[in-house]
Amino acid sequence: MAILSAPGTTRETGRPAPPSPVGPQRTSLGRKVRDNLTGHAFLVGAVLCFAVFSWYPMIRGIVMSFQRTRRGETTWVGWDNYTRIVDDPSFWTAWKNTFSFTVLALVLGYVAPFFVAVLLNEFRHAKGYLRILVYLPVMLPPASALFLFKFYAYDPSDAGLFNAILKALHLPTSQWMQSPEMTMPAMVLASTWMNMGSAVLIYLAALQNIPGELYEAAELDGAGIWRRIRHVTIPQTRLILALLAMMQIVATMQVFIEPLILANGAGAEDSATSVAYLIYQHGFFQNDLNGAAALGVIMLVVLAGFSAVYVRLTAKQD
Repeated sequence: MAILSAPGTTRETGRPAPPSPVGPQRTSLGRKVRDNLTGHAFLVGAVLCFAVFSWYPMIRGIVMSFQRTRRGETTWVGWDNYTRIVDDPSFWTAWKNTFSFTVLALVLGYVAPFFVAVLLNEFRHAKGYLRILVYLPVMLPPASALFLFKFYAYDPSDAGLFNAILKALHLPTSQWMQSPEMTMPAMVLASTWMNMGSAVLIYLAALQNIPGELYEAAELDGAGIWRRIRHVTIPQTRLILALLAMMQIVATMQVFIEPLILANGAGAEDSATSVAYLIYQHGFFQNDLNGAAALGVIMLVVLAGFSAVYVRLTAKQD
């Protein structure tokens, strides 16, 4: 006689049948698809932003650097734009000024934030207020801060802040932005004051992650503050120092707003003309977009070279 089995049981044993794997598999698969769709949706948005606002302009600029547009007609000219740009005397002047600004910024704008961060890290009280005070210039619009320097601090008369300080110290005053010798140091000083707050906060975060036992051991060995900085602080923050050095080089080599506002572009005897300002001049004053694109590609190659050297050096250190 046939044995009828209840629904959900096996015919041989009468025990409950195992659940079908189709349902849980479909549920798990559907969950994974939904999770991946959410992640890919965010990823697609980021990729589209980069493609539209970064990659397409970069590729378009490279293509334009090999073309020439006149009266609405575009022709392929090969390396002619690069040859014309390199033969321009302003090209070498701009690179000289740009490298000078970068070197001075590394001496002042890179070293000063580190020592300010070390000094703030030594304070036991009012750290929050001091951080706000250091970061305040970063919150100012760059144009406003530079106009403040131009018309108040760098006023060549005795009414200027810096000249008043020099006069009070019985030191000779300066023409600042009107002097070819002082133009570059003055721009570096203003740029450092505007931007050092971010670097100081990054250094402070790195310093606070250094174990206190290292400083205590150094103090027990009789190490002073300079030896502690040399043997404890710098080695423990080596990666942050290298990263910010590379960011400093890339940022300072694209200097533009400082010569534009402080020196009205070129400055006295072309002492402030930078590569970025020369690109702006070719594109908007000379209506030479193809030459500006060629100069931009040259800057891209130079910065890519610095980045490659940085990656190579940090890879060896790791």
